[in-house]
Amino acid sequence: MIGENCVIGRGVYIGAGVSVGDNCKIQNYALVYEPADLGRGVFVGPAVVLTNDTYPRAINPDGSPKSASDWTPVGVTVREGASIGARATCVAPVVIGRWATIAAGAVVVKDVPDYALVAGVPARRIGWVGPAGLPLEQIGERWVCPRTGARFVESEGVLEEETRA
Repeated sequence: MIGENCVIGRGVYIGAGVSVGDNCKIQNYALVYEPADLGRGVFVGPAVVLTNDTYPRAINPDGSPKSASDWTPVGVTVREGASIGARATCVAPVVIGRWATIAAGAVVVKDVPDYALVAGVPARRIGWVGPAGLPLEQIGERWVCPRTGARFVESEGVLEEETRA
């Protein structure tokens, strides 16, 4: 199912069992295999791959070709507002948190927390980002968005937006 107001680029593959939320953008030549689940406002960059098989094989141990009944697909879940940079690969099963950013070329092999900025092979958290997409700046014990002024608090590797009274 593909939501409303989505932009799908040239040469994109979206599997039959994929769910794409409203207002997503999937760039050219991205491969989104079922059963991926993309939340509202997700950005998938050019040539991104969201896998669905943790232990892929073309044949069974007896040499017979694998069929659909020989494996159970697992998906990548991408939560609201997250962005995945060009040529990144997300190896299922993983969850990409809300508003997280995956750097171009990263290989994601474990869950990514909300607001995390990850890069590398394998991907590791190198910072935090806000919904505006900019890296957050640490000011004292708070993280602040330089564009919106939104303030966040980090506790035990989890970032949460402060509520304003």
